[in-house]
Amino acid sequence: MIDNNINLVTRLKEFNIKPSIQRIEILEYLMNNRIHPNIEAIYTTLAKKMPTLSKATVYNTLDLFAKKGLAIRLYIEPKEVRYDIRTDLHGHFKCEKCKKIEDIKIYNLETELNKKEHNSIIYAEEINYRGICEACAK
Repeated sequence: MIDNNINLVTRLKEFNIKPSIQRIEILEYLMNNRIHPNIEAIYTTLAKKMPTLSKATVYNTLDLFAKKGLAIRLYIEPKEVRYDIRTDLHGHFKCEKCKKIEDIKIYNLETELNKKEHNSIIYAEEINYRGICEACAK
C-alpha cells in the first residue's frame, strides 16, 4: 500500500496538485474503479472509510482534477456528470439497459485537420454511443 500511495502522490504532483489524504483516496478510487463514476458513487464509497469526507470535498477535488487535466468530465446524460481517469482520446458506449459505460477505441478521427480547418480553440472532444451491450442483448 505504501508504494501505491507514493505513486499516487507522484501522479498528483505531476499535475501540480498538492497531495492530501482526500485527493489521494479519490485518485485511488478513480484508478481502481474504471466505471466512470459520478460524485455520488465516489462519495458513498469513500465516506464509509473516511467519515469526515464531505460531498463538497469530492466535488472540489474532481473539479480540480478536471481543470488540471488529471481526469475528464463525461456528459453522456443531461444533468449527470461522470468522471474518467483515462484522458487520452477515446469514446464511450452506454448500454441503455444495464447503464454500464465502457471505453471504446476511436478509429480514423482527423482531429488535427479539424482543428486547423476551424481556426478555433478546441478544448474537448466527446464521442458517445448508446445502445444495448452484448451481454444485455443475449
